Amino acid sequence: MKIHEYQAKELMAGRGIPVPLGRMVTTVEEARAAVAPLIGESGNPVVVVKSQIHAGGRGKGRFVEHPDLGGVTVVTDGISGGVGAAEEAVAGLAEQMLGSTLVTIQTGSEGKVVNRLYIEQGIDIDRELYLSVLLDRARSRHIVMASTEGGTEIEVVAEETPEKILKEEIDPAVGLLPFQAARLAAGLGLEGDAGKNGARFMSALAEAAVDWDSDLIEINPLVVTTEGAVMALDGKMGFDSNALFRHPDVEAMRDESEEDPAELEASEFDLSFISLDGTIGCMVNGAGLAMATMDVIKYVGGEPANFLDVGGGATADKVTAAFKIITKDPNVKGIFVNIFGGIMRCDTIATGVVQAVQEVGLEVPLVVRLEGTNVELGRQIIAESGLNVVTADDMKDGAAKIVELSA
Repeated sequence: MKIHEYQAKELMAGRGIPVPLGRMVTTVEEARAAVAPLIGESGNPVVVVKSQIHAGGRGKGRFVEHPDLGGVTVVTDGISGGVGAAEEAVAGLAEQMLGSTLVTIQTGSEGKVVNRLYIEQGIDIDRELYLSVLLDRARSRHIVMASTEGGTEIEVVAEETPEKILKEEIDPAVGLLPFQAARLAAGLGLEGDAGKNGARFMSALAEAAVDWDSDLIEINPLVVTTEGAVMALDGKMGFDSNALFRHPDVEAMRDESEEDPAELEASEFDLSFISLDGTIGCMVNGAGLAMATMDVIKYVGGEPANFLDVGGGATADKVTAAFKIITKDPNVKGIFVNIFGGIMRCDTIATGVVQAVQEVGLEVPLVVRLEGTNVELGRQIIAESGLNVVTADDMKDGAAKIVELSA
């Protein structure tokens, strides 16, 4: 689960991790009203207006309706014109941004509609750095990554100057040790107060990442102020959805308007579903078999439209729900049902498929491959249904048939 920048900063502030002052707003008037308190409290006449969507690259992004306007804009009107000038400038930006579609490198060409803005105090920046704490699934540990190349996508840094990426592994038994934090700070060129503040910041963030069951915390940029303070100028966080029951405060931050409607619907039925860009809808039981199915579809020349694991204990109603979710995708030109019956019986899948087709209709080719428990009964149910369903002998045969029928 992802959260917005303003929510990430709220969580960090709650742990004593330094962040700039800011206020989230959803209307033009709220944006205007946020300016005076921020300038008054911070003493800085500069404010920043930030679009809040679940995507990176907002600063370089552009609005469809306002091509000259970026997703993050610095307002300097308060320097010469005072609070009133800053208020009017922020209100004007809010009027353009709210309800408009922001396209960034991570949203794709369709972009995302901006419904929230974060008005933040300006910061006197001396240096911009990069910092993240991510879960390394291969090692089953969190890793702290840092770089002097703040403000640049870490993928670009990794490709062009990998030697500028510093890494420290977090031992789950003891956390990020002080010497590791100090080594990272030194590697970033932080000295004196900035070095102490940087090491303290990284230690606190590493501890929080483990406590929160986070997949990723990315701060780009992490800034050093002219006074030697170190704070998060940005914040992106993702959490392990399976651990949210331990973090009701984090779960309460979920913004369903930012999530794929199909994936939301799937979660209501406890289905593991991820939308993809292909044309072959997949319904499979078991994550490993689902990934193998997608691989085989690509091997025979097709592109999967989704990852969908109905699980080992699915009911006919659950299978019906899965089938409906697949058919709602207008890009789907064919459906491949690939089931190996262990705990999940083939007759249950067959009943669910028949029930779903009878309810929603079948406008695209459907290929079904069943194997395992009650396979003969499952095949009989489909054969006697009278539906236009093509059966397959094995996984590769099924993939080849659905790709051919969907062409």
